[in-house]
Amino acid sequence: MESKLIVIAIGGNSLIEDSKHVTVSAQYEAASKTAHHIARLIKDGHRVVIAHGNGPQVGYILLRAEYARKILHAVPLDSCVADTQGAIGYQLQRALGNELGKLGIKKDLATVVTQVLVDDADPSFKAPAKPIGSFMQKEEAEYHRDHDGWSIVEDSGRGYRRVVASPRPLSIIEAGTVRKLLDDDVVVIAAGGGGIPVVREADGLLYGREAVVDKDLAACLLAKDLNADVFVISTAVEKVCLNYNKPDEKKLDTITLEQAEEYIAQGQFPAGSMLPKIEAAADFVRSTGNTGLITDPSHIYDALYADAGTRLVP
Repeated sequence: MESKLIVIAIGGNSLIEDSKHVTVSAQYEAASKTAHHIARLIKDGHRVVIAHGNGPQVGYILLRAEYARKILHAVPLDSCVADTQGAIGYQLQRALGNELGKLGIKKDLATVVTQVLVDDADPSFKAPAKPIGSFMQKEEAEYHRDHDGWSIVEDSGRGYRRVVASPRPLSIIEAGTVRKLLDDDVVVIAAGGGGIPVVREADGLLYGREAVVDKDLAACLLAKDLNADVFVISTAVEKVCLNYNKPDEKKLDTITLEQAEEYIAQGQFPAGSMLPKIEAAADFVRSTGNTGLITDPSHIYDALYADAGTRLVP
């Protein structure tokens, strides 16, 4: 197979295999398993950009800040995203470098702290709805609402949670930097956690915003900017399914854009899980005419070379 530019989006949960074992070392071991399959693609001569989620990891940062709030300053959400870009980028760089080393391959790798432009007029800023962080008691929630300006919602009798805006990404600020690194044959990790949300104000300067950007949408935008040959979304299942977890479940090998739209209209894909992945993959295919793939980490290589995963085509 000729060399291809492949953008791979992996979920933050893919770094956590067991919710009871979430240490940094456990997350590194999980990253190594995914890196093993990506290293095989690089060995075959493909250029690779990796984007990743950070939902659980941002939750841990916010929880630490909560425990330390009496002695340390609060950490703005855009800085939390930046922190996870560095930490998860480090884990992926080390894991992938080690896996490539086992294959006898020497490659330069780089993590790019990535900002994503959003619009202050995005409707989500007026109606924050994306839950983040841990559950809180009413008194604690009211404290943050009054002192930190958090938007708080009561969650089905389970407690209170902070909700934030999740604006649509408009452009990747560092897309040019990623392109230059690719031209120098560097394996790049970018747009971590959906990117750090920033706005450009009237003075022409960038300012951070307390929000989270959907990882798959940001990775899709980056893949389109780079005109990637293949956009891979790594998730919890090997193939996309119709009638998921039902007796008549059907695994999908290849679907067209028209079929994807039909399945979306049927309500086949849950809004909080598979739907944004299908929408992001379809957006990429529609914009570029190239291939989208959805699969789990262990089938990333086989999805490109064999019949693993679900392939989206024009």
